[in-house]
Amino acid sequence: MSTAVALQKKLEAESAAYQALQKDYTKAVESRQRLDSQLQENTLVQAEFKLLKDDANIYKLIGPVLTKQDKTEAVTNVDKRIDFINTEIDRVEKQLKDMQAKTDKKRIELVELQTALQQSAAAQQK
Repeated sequence: MSTAVALQKKLEAESAAYQALQKDYTKAVESRQRLDSQLQENTLVQAEFKLLKDDANIYKLIGPVLTKQDKTEAVTNVDKRIDFINTEIDRVEKQLKDMQAKTDKKRIELVELQTALQQSAAAQQK
């Protein structure tokens, strides 16, 4: 009986760990989606900048105030932001792959524990 109890406790602990991994994975997916949205927005801004003349007025919203900004500075800022977002996307993609591998491994462990617990229960009934 102690083997079954020990297996049950381990199964519960591993299940909790699996749920935590799934929660972290969901957060990372949401982060990836936000980054995609930001990248799309900044890419649109970058495309709009290419359509503007060199002497066009560009304003940046800082708090409640629109502040005039130099086109070269604005283009540079958007380009840097796009580079940063792409770097973050790469980081999150790597994180997602790692989390997926950990989740898969934990799922296999859970199945093995459930099988062992079922076998233990069947052996005790005999």
